Formats: sequence, C-alpha cells, structure tokens
Amino acid sequence: MSKDDCIVVEGKKKRLLKPDLCPGIVDLKKHKHSQDLKVDLKPFISEEDEAMERDPLVDLASFQASCTFLKTAIRDIKEIKTKKLDMSSSEIDSIRTDATIHFIHMKKLNRLAHFRCRKVRENTNEAKHKIDQCHLQLQNLLYEAMHLEKEITKCMEFKSKDEEVELVKVEEFYKDAPISISNPNVTKEDAHLQMLARLEWELEQRKQLAIKLTDTKSNKEQISQEIQAKHDYLETLQPKLSAILHATRPVQDYLSMPYDAIKEEHQKAQHLPVPLYILYMQTSAYKDACDKFIKVVIQGDVDAAQSQLMWTFEPDEDSDSDMEDQEKQDVKRRRNTSEMRNEEKKNRVLKKHPLSVAVDINSDDGTELQLTFYYLLALNIITVNVKVTPGAKVMTSSSTGSDLMSPDMILDELYPGDHGNESPNLANHYELKRHGLQELDSYISLIGRPYLWCQWMGGLQFLKKDLNNSEELATEDESAGIVKLSQVRAQHSVSSANMQKTITLLKERVNARVCLLQQLSSLERNIIPVSSASVKMFPTKINAQLTSWRRSSFVDLKSLPQAERFIKAGLVHSTDFIFMATIDRGSAKMTAFVVLTSDSPKVAPLIIVDIMWQSRRTALTDIYVMEMEEEVNVHYQELLNGNVKDQLLPNQLQRLLMCFDVYLETDIPASSLVPIEIPKEKMMPRTSRGPARSKPFKYVPELGIFTHRCFT
Repeated sequence: MSKDDCIVVEGKKKRLLKPDLCPGIVDLKKHKHSQDLKVDLKPFISEEDEAMERDPLVDLASFQASCTFLKTAIRDIKEIKTKKLDMSSSEIDSIRTDATIHFIHMKKLNRLAHFRCRKVRENTNEAKHKIDQCHLQLQNLLYEAMHLEKEITKCMEFKSKDEEVELVKVEEFYKDAPISISNPNVTKEDAHLQMLARLEWELEQRKQLAIKLTDTKSNKEQISQEIQAKHDYLETLQPKLSAILHATRPVQDYLSMPYDAIKEEHQKAQHLPVPLYILYMQTSAYKDACDKFIKVVIQGDVDAAQSQLMWTFEPDEDSDSDMEDQEKQDVKRRRNTSEMRNEEKKNRVLKKHPLSVAVDINSDDGTELQLTFYYLLALNIITVNVKVTPGAKVMTSSSTGSDLMSPDMILDELYPGDHGNESPNLANHYELKRHGLQELDSYISLIGRPYLWCQWMGGLQFLKKDLNNSEELATEDESAGIVKLSQVRAQHSVSSANMQKTITLLKERVNARVCLLQQLSSLERNIIPVSSASVKMFPTKINAQLTSWRRSSFVDLKSLPQAERFIKAGLVHSTDFIFMATIDRGSAKMTAFVVLTSDSPKVAPLIIVDIMWQSRRTALTDIYVMEMEEEVNVHYQELLNGNVKDQLLPNQLQRLLMCFDVYLETDIPASSLVPIEIPKEKMMPRTSRGPARSKPFKYVPELGIFTHRCFT
C-alpha cells in the first residue's frame, strides 16, 4: 500500500480507496467535523469540455472500480447484519455514505460518456454531410459531361434537308438546265451558288412533274367514268343475251353445238328452288365476268327434286280433333310414340330441298373454301355448310391458332354481328316454338348455318332485328327493304347488289386467316414477323424481347381489372380470339393480352398491358401504361403500309416492344444512389412533358428520336 492511498477505518475492518481510480472521493471520516475545509478554487469548466479533455480509458477504469466498491459494500453490509455486531449501525452508516459517494461519481461518469458519444455523433454527421456534398457535386459534373456528349453527338449526326434530296449529276445539270438557272460563269467557281442553282432546277422539275400528275389524274378519272358506263351497259346486256340464247336454241340443236354439259346443268337449275336458283345464276354470272377460278355446281337428286315440286309444309297439330281424323283415315297404321312423332315433326320442319349449290373459292396460296348452300323448305331460309381444304402454307400453321380455319369459325362475322347462330327470318322463332322444337341454333350441325349473307346471295331479304347494328343492304330499290314476312320472295336485285362484295369478303377472310396463321407460327417461336417494308418505322435496336406467346381465354381476360373498361365498352366479346404475350427486359416483365376479332385485321387488334417492374403496374394504377396502350391501340393507322392491313399485328407488337423500352428507360428511380439496371439508350429530347409528365412514346423514323405526341 502506498502512502497516497486513503484508509477508512470503521470498527474492525479496513477498506482501501485509491484516489487515482476514484477521483474526487476523499475520506469523509477525516473531514466530518472539520469546519475549516478548504474548497478547490479552479476555474469553472463545463462538463462537455471536460468530457472531451478526459481520457475515456481512465474513466472506464474508475467506473469499474466504483462498481467493485459497491459490490464489496453491499456484501459487507450483509455480513454485518448477519453477525449482529454492537457497532453494526454506525459501521453500516459509514459504508452507506461511502457507497453514495461512489454512486454519485458513477452518475458523473455516465453523463460524461453521453456527452462524449453525442460529440462523436455530431462529428460523424458533419463528415457524412461533407461526403454527400462531394458526391452530389460529382453527380452534377457527370450529368453535365453526359449532356455535353449528347449535344456533341447530335451536332455530329446533324443532316440538312438538302442532303436527303437526290439531285441530278453536275454534268446533266449544266446540260439540261437553262442558262438563267445554271449560270455556269458564276456557279462553277462557287460551290455554294452551284448547290443553290441545282436545288432551284430540282424545284422547277418537280413543279413540272406535279402539273403532269394533275393532268394524268384527270385523264384517269375520265377513263374511270367511261369504264363505269361500259360496266352499266354490260349489266343491262345480260338479260338481252339470255333472251337471244333462248331464241337461238333451235339453231343450236340444228348445228349440233357442244352445249350438252351446260344444258344439263341448266336443266338441273330449273328444278332448284327460287332462292337457290338466283344464287346459282348470280354466282355463275360473276364467275364468267370476274373470276374464272370459282367453281359452281349443282348437287343432289334431280328425280327427288321433281317429286318435291308440289310439296307443301303441313305439320301435324297436337289437338284431339286432328288425332281422330288421322285414326279414321289410316286405321291400320300403328300409333306412333311421342318421341317418334316429335322426331318426324322435326324432320319435316327442318327438311332441305334435295338439290344444293356448291361454290368453291380458291385463295392465292391454294387454300380452298367449299360452300354448300341448302334451302329449308318450311323455314324459307338458306343455310350453308363450310369445308376448308388448307393449302401448303396452312399445313405448317401454329398450334395456338389451330381453330382459326375451322368451318364453324372461319366465316364468323363476315358482316358485323352475323354469327350464323340465329335465323334471319323472325317467323322461324315462332314456327319452331309452335311445334315444340328448340331454337334453331340447336340444329346447326344438321342444317348448317343461316348466315345473313347467304340469304342475300339467294335474293332473300328479311326485316332487321336491330336497325342500329345491322349491315345496310345495298339494294337498287330502297323501298324493297321493307316487306311483310308473309310476302318474302327472292329477288334478283338483292343478290346482284351483294354478290361481288360477299365473294370479295370471303376471299379476304381466307387470305387474312392464312396470313394470321403464318404470323402466329412465327410468334410461337418468339419472332415478330415484321416485313421489310415496315422495318423503317421502328428503331434499329429494340432491347425488349418477346419470350412467350400462347393462347388465352375470355375468362382469363375478364378476371383482369384493367380489362373491364374494354369489355363494358363492347370492344371485347366472348367470341374473340385472345392471346397472351410475355415480353422481358432485364428484371422487368410485361404481360400483354392481344384480342383479335373474327374480322381481323380489318378491325385492329386490341392490346391490354400488365407490367411487373418493382411492383405491378396497369392502366388503372399507372398513367404511363395507359399512354402506352393508347399509342398501340389508337394510333395504329401509322403502322399500315397503304391499304394493306395484314402486317398490322406484327407492327403493333413491335411498337409495343419499342414503347416498353421507352417506359423503362424513362422510369427514373426515387434515389440517385440506387444503381440503374436499365440504361437510357434511346434518343429523347425530353423524357417528360406537361402536367401529367407524359413519356415520349412516339418514334420519328426520319430523325431517329422519340418525342411526345401532339394533340389538337
């Protein structure tokens, strides 16, 4: 023990207090009754400054020593109370006093530690703030450098409009241009004046060509009028030729002309019912005048047709009087059961004429559309059975569009709203109901489909169910459009007015389905078949890729909240073809539902987008997704090459990939410290515009940049 140590003696025990470990603690016993205790008069120093001046390790050792003393004091008090010594009360008070001093010392050390910790935190925050300022300055410098590089690139890639004009060669210019424009004495020495003179000569030539174009168009209109006049003349010529041929039959028989096959066909046609006869006659006339590759033949039993001439439909009634009359007339006939009578009644109501007309239409790729037209005697309507013989291109078609060429779907909605499930003759509904039969759509497999255009080809015309949604019938006599159901008769004017348009639509439908199947085959291999003529409408590099293409259903689409607005607007129906495409770029994923109508591509495909990028985004939650859908679905006219619409679906999908790139590259993260996964590669003068901060989805092929669409 050193002489500097303090010893407190109480009773029989001694406790050693080291002033170096417990600064400020003195022997209170020694100074308890001292009246002349001197106070240390050092200058006042705040505890914050004292905390920074003191050594933390020394304070830690002092704190540990005070803790050890407190433990020892508690243990001594316990021992004194256990032994119950005489001097226990005074000794316990002494120990408590010493323990209190140590406890006060520990509180001071705790305050100093907190002051020291707060000071360290302030120093740390100040250092971090300086680092953030330096980092922000670095980011600003990098952005300025990037902006300068882009401006330099724009300047280097700038091309004047006159560079795009293909001018004639200099030798030809001086040879053909007049001296007033070429002025060789001046322009040969000055390249700038020479370029101006060549541009002036180019402008003069184009003005002359424009005048020539105007004259050519006027001549074309005049020739078109002459052709139309001749066409009208030929239309009136057909009845006259028919009369002449009828008058020259004796001469043909006398000269033995080889018209036997035609004669037999015409003899068969005499036994056709009036609607099928008109259909056969008008189709044959169209074949002879416009399309030699159409085949028109009459099928069926002529003898059965002859016996059918006097047939009238008189279905049995279920009344008691009729049953009694039948029993009286044929007593030996066994009474039929209810099922047999219903079957017989159904056969009489749905009875077809023995003869039918078969029309074969061939497409460009060899696909053959075989149409067999029947006439239902009791219902007074024409039905058709469809058979498709695929060509070479359809043999390698896709699996997702295998039903596009099915007979039940290939002619769906050839005219708007015409699905062929209901009879166009409103009287048929009551006729079937009166005889206890189901609706006509239950017997489609037996009789065929009664499309509205089939009735028009046969000269039949019925009242429309809905004037707003029905196709306007192009008849020569507008007053012929309103007739009574009991007076519906086949008319030649109705058939001739719709024959050409209907056959054209049939050919276009087959060609469109063949082209669509080829496109679906490429899409299943994750290849968007953009034609060479359409490549220039898109940037050379598109990073987003089609990763999958599969068939979906109306039920799956209906479950999407963002598709509800299209369904309510009547843009999506349960009869539409629905596909689902998956497009990826990095960790971003887009799911696009593509809706194709039966009349595609005349009706543009509808695309509904769902994006998974950091969170799920749809048109209902993200206005930029709605802008993307609008760019693809509304502005599709820009993707058409002239009047050809077969490439509309691939072009829309390619634009969707392009817009997806723009969407991701302009999606700026909330924090600048977050690493950018998708870099900005597209040329965009402005990434956002307007209060809605719209994105530049419109691509300008001439400049190779993306800009915002202007609305007027």
